[in-house]
Order: sequence, then C-alpha cells, then structure tokens
Amino acid sequence: MSILFKGRMQGAQVSNISLYQRVVMFFVSHLRQALSSLGAMWRSRAASLMTIGVLGLSITLPTTLYVMVKNVEKISSGWEQASQISLFLKPNIRQGDIDQLLKRIQLWPEIDAINYISSEQALNEFKDMSGFGDAIAYLDDNPLPNVVLVTPTSRHASPVSARLLLDRLRDEREVDIGKLDIEWLERLHGILNVVKNLVSVVAILLFLAVVLIIGNTIRLNILNKKDEILVMKLVGATDAFIQRPFMYTGFWYGFLGGVLAWFAVILLLLWMSNSVSAVSALYQKNFEITGVDFSTFLWVIGISVFLGLSGSLLSVKRHVREIEPK
Repeated sequence: MSILFKGRMQGAQVSNISLYQRVVMFFVSHLRQALSSLGAMWRSRAASLMTIGVLGLSITLPTTLYVMVKNVEKISSGWEQASQISLFLKPNIRQGDIDQLLKRIQLWPEIDAINYISSEQALNEFKDMSGFGDAIAYLDDNPLPNVVLVTPTSRHASPVSARLLLDRLRDEREVDIGKLDIEWLERLHGILNVVKNLVSVVAILLFLAVVLIIGNTIRLNILNKKDEILVMKLVGATDAFIQRPFMYTGFWYGFLGGVLAWFAVILLLLWMSNSVSAVSALYQKNFEITGVDFSTFLWVIGISVFLGLSGSLLSVKRHVREIEPK
C-alpha cells in the first residue's frame, strides 16, 4: 500500500523499515512484476509468439552474417602468401652476408617468419617441376638468384603496413629487388571491408526495425490498459510503478527473441555446413564453420535485451505520461 498511496499516509503511524527489508522488498517487487508481465504474455500466446518470431528472425540475419564474416577473416588470416614479401638478393653475394641479413631481419618485430631459398635449391626445384632438366644441364651458370621469403605478422599484414615493411627491406644492402603483390592484398582487404560495412548497415536497419516493432507493441498494450492505468493513478500510483511491467514485457520480448535467433543461427549454419565442406574439399582444405560459442550467445542475448528495453522505453515514457485522470 505504501507504494500505491504515495503521500496518502500523513498522520498515520508508520513503522520503521530497515535497510535490509527495503532491499528485499525492492527485489521482490521487481520479481513479482517481471513474472506478472511474463504471465500476461502467456495469456496472449498467439500475439506474443508472432512478435517474438518477428524479432528473432530480424536478429538472425545480422548474427548469421557476423558469424560468416568472422569465418572469412579466419580463412584470410591463413593466407600468409597474400602478404608475403619476396626479396631477390644481389648476384655473387657471399654466404656470410646472407647469414647476417637473415639474422638481422629475423629480429624485426614486424616479421613473423623468414624462408631462405638458395639459388641451387631453386634450380633443383625448377628442374624437378618444369620437365626441362636435361636442357638446364647445358647452362653454364645458374640464372636464378637467392631468394628470401618474408612473412609479416598478422598485425603488419595489412596493405599499408606491408608496403612500409617492403620499403624498409629494400634498403638493406644485400637486397637487389623486393616484390609484394600489393594489388591482390588490397583487393582482399577491400572486399572484407565492404562486407563488414554491409553487415553493419543491415544490422543497424534491422535493429531499428526491432526497436520500432517492440515500441509499437508496447504502445498497443498501454492503450489496451488505459482504464487500468487511470485507476492506478487515481489511487496514487507513480509513473515508475506503472511503467515497470511494460519495461519487463520489452525485456522478455528481447530475451526470447534473442534465444530464438540463436537457435535459428545454429540451424542455418548446420544447413550450410555441407555446402562449405564441399567447397573446401575442392581446394583440398578441411574447414569448419566456427564462432557459435558461448561468448557470441551472450552478445546476441545482450543486444536483444537492449533492443527490447529501448523499444519499451521509447513508448512507455511518452504514452504513460500522457494518460492522466481529468
């Protein structure tokens, strides 16, 4: 009664309530209103399920795209050759100078690994793979140079960082020519950036749609209970007390919609796994879709609940305040 009849107990004897009792009453009141809002949703199961289904499917698309982009990034991170730098050493260079170069650049923090291919090793590989072994035997000198393959770290594998590293390596006195497939690397990162931006735009639009859907649903609930809200305000109920059940309704919409979206994502990825396995087999790779872990689940539920509360707050603050007894 003290919650409903604010300021109506003047002159009456009020017992002192301890801080512990106030805290317990606060949580009990919130729990009761949360369960009450869940029960109200259960009593109108058809409408609630339709709303939860729309919210879940709206969140499923950006979540699935996010998981797929993370997997594409995982694949691209394994393409070390895309950012690999080829250093062609100067002719007639001594082996001691080559060893000093390898030891020197191995200490650079930008470099993850180096692979030295001598001119003799390169010539033998060319003989075995080209089929011109007999013809190469007539050559007076080995025309192939000594090559050092430099693999940057993942932090320095971007086009800008790889180009800067290439410029530094070219300045080494033992290096004659340095090559890097910058155009392919830039195309790779450009495609990934476009996909990321597309996922972000789709996610923002669908999240706005979720907020508007929940806001409109809560608005209809408020209008359906207009008479009840008027009676509660007449007996002294505060706006916060009246708004709380509608906020919990938005919470339940967001939570249940997020759970539905999570199961939908799992089913979609399982359905796509056979196609992904078939494509990876063509490239003689064993790749499995990852990213459906507990941390991603928490992110999906957290975003869904946030959207549900945002949509509820959008309607509750305005429409409850507008309902006043005359």
